[in-house]
Amino acid sequence: MNLVFLITFCTTLFQPPSMIFRFAVLLNRSILYSPGKKRIVSYCCTVTVIWIQFFIFNGIMAGWTIFFGSDFMWSLYNGGISYIIMGTLFIGELIVRKIIQKNIPMAIPLTKIKAKSRKPSDVLCYEGAWLDGKYKTWRDFLEGTAKLRQLIQKNDSKRWFLYCEDCWHFLLAFTSLLQSKKEILLSANISPAYIEEICNSNFSDVVSPEHAIPFLSDHVFPENTEPKNFFNIPDVLENNDIETDAINTELPQINGEETSIVMFTSGSTGKPKAVKQRLTEFENDNLFVLSKWGEEIIDRRLCSTVSQHHIYGLLYSILLPFTAGLSFRSKRIEVPEELKKLSGEKNIVITVPAFLKRAIQIETNLKDLSAWIFCSGGVLDRDIAQKTYEIFGFWPLEVYGSTETSGIAWRQTEKGPEWTAFDNASISIGEDGCLVIRSPYIKDPMGFETKDLAEILEGNRFLLKGRSDSVVKIEEKRISLLEVEERILQSGLAESACVIALEDRRQYLAAAIVFNSRGKEKFDSLDKIIINKFWQEYLAQFIENQVIPKKWRYLEALPANSQGKIIMEDVKNLFTDGSAGHRLSPQIESGFLQEKVSKEKIVEQTENSITLEFSVPGTSPYFDGHFPDFSILPAVAQIEIIIRFASKYFGLDITVSEIKRVKFTNIIQPSAPLVLNLDKKENNISFKIQNPKGNIIYSKGIIAGFYELLAKENM
Repeated sequence: MNLVFLITFCTTLFQPPSMIFRFAVLLNRSILYSPGKKRIVSYCCTVTVIWIQFFIFNGIMAGWTIFFGSDFMWSLYNGGISYIIMGTLFIGELIVRKIIQKNIPMAIPLTKIKAKSRKPSDVLCYEGAWLDGKYKTWRDFLEGTAKLRQLIQKNDSKRWFLYCEDCWHFLLAFTSLLQSKKEILLSANISPAYIEEICNSNFSDVVSPEHAIPFLSDHVFPENTEPKNFFNIPDVLENNDIETDAINTELPQINGEETSIVMFTSGSTGKPKAVKQRLTEFENDNLFVLSKWGEEIIDRRLCSTVSQHHIYGLLYSILLPFTAGLSFRSKRIEVPEELKKLSGEKNIVITVPAFLKRAIQIETNLKDLSAWIFCSGGVLDRDIAQKTYEIFGFWPLEVYGSTETSGIAWRQTEKGPEWTAFDNASISIGEDGCLVIRSPYIKDPMGFETKDLAEILEGNRFLLKGRSDSVVKIEEKRISLLEVEERILQSGLAESACVIALEDRRQYLAAAIVFNSRGKEKFDSLDKIIINKFWQEYLAQFIENQVIPKKWRYLEALPANSQGKIIMEDVKNLFTDGSAGHRLSPQIESGFLQEKVSKEKIVEQTENSITLEFSVPGTSPYFDGHFPDFSILPAVAQIEIIIRFASKYFGLDITVSEIKRVKFTNIIQPSAPLVLNLDKKENNISFKIQNPKGNIIYSKGIIAGFYELLAKENM
């Protein structure tokens, strides 16, 4: 028996895991996902070696009693002493294990929490910087969730909207809703129009304000703009009249497989698409991350730059630190300069490529952050990753995934461009060359087919080759939009670029570009037609003439959502010829107008009238394609300028029904100084464009239509 055990135990040292670790997992499978897994593996390996030594000693002693000892010695040792030694080993190991366990962190996901899962004084969250001393503890968590549960359980609604700007409030509300068995609706966009679109598209039972879905939030809405059935989280938490006995009673258990968490992803279209998830898949994702990198991140504090209303932010900014027992920052990092406040601490930074692009521009040494950086939401350019390393001292660890798949692969570009699939994910290539993913986070046994073109490599690795939906056909020529974007970036003059396919009388490409410092210096003061010609000649070196972009826009920034993903619908709107009544999304409306005209100066303003001074530079897209041999500001462009300025200063969303008594009496050339007079009367806007002296009138008239007040957040 000793020989059999000896061989078996020794074999597991060379073919891990060790025998003791296998026994431990049989008793507690959560060990596999513990953030202290490496310490447990090491400890179990040591215990296995001790038992091997015992089997060697015990075998030698048993053999000696057989061949050299008396019957009494054989009976005494094999029937008594060996068992005493064995029992002593068991008891001693148990005592040592209990001592060591106190220093080994264990993962406690939401579905496993109990009132005494952590000490009342354990810090879960902090405000500002750690040294500021403003902490939220496990006791605060128990009391806060108890108060919110009492509110939620009094409401019969089966689903709730949840939006929180504060991560601590989000954790409390998210937990309380799940404990109350409610369906959670998460949206980073809470504009009334967007919420109404979500309800109309997905929830037919919301037929009146009285049946409106309850809205749980800490957001401060402008007066009289709060959603129906709105509940303010800080008000609930500050209500001391509510009895809370959560400290001494068990918490309502959460069944992960019965939970429903609905996330709304707009992807590239800007339209809300509902994706229903379960807490089970989220927790499996977290446990895998902890099993792989738990030892490296466990003694750190976490801060995030991403919204917790997206899957990446929810997984890594809220659930991961809670499960691992890490303290997290209650407020998101909005600008890179805020990171300086966290210097001198060991941190985890949850971020996206767009934030790192801004962070490396501040040229500040942030190595004393001791930062471990997780990055997702897009592919990080290697140059940016290297610059991040130079500033932070850490190559960002990129995570590949989506709302539909959760995280399924990772890479650090220091080691190459290849992605390595998570151990619990399998990858393959579909018929159209796109990556197909199967993992525990995807409920469909057939897996999920992405739109990412890929090449499978050895060792469960792959290379991304672009997007299948980025390949278009222009005049029978196939071209990848990503290829054109890469060529533009390779010029060394652009910080970012977005190329799209458009179609009116024919199909063509259009490009929106954000210059870097070199580009701004090179193209400063040049007419747009010259800048366009440069790019056309530059791209002609690499691609055929038919697929060179025909329209160009030069911006301060590309329109993007809070995750840094480009909003393709807004990019398309950049190339829309001034159609009356059309409005871009609020985040780029002002910037787009500024790209077309110079910064306006208010000369005089009353409630219903305004006089502005401005000009239209030669680089303005208003001159793009109109009168190529002689730049003249088209009439349609003048009407758009009038509508946009009227919308901006009168706070109106204008839809034109008629343009009457309009005269275009003189031509407007690039950079000519202009004065615009606007007067609003009922449903009419009268205008006049003239020179500063007033002796030349370029155009005047009346625009008739109807309009309504814009929401304050859109103004």
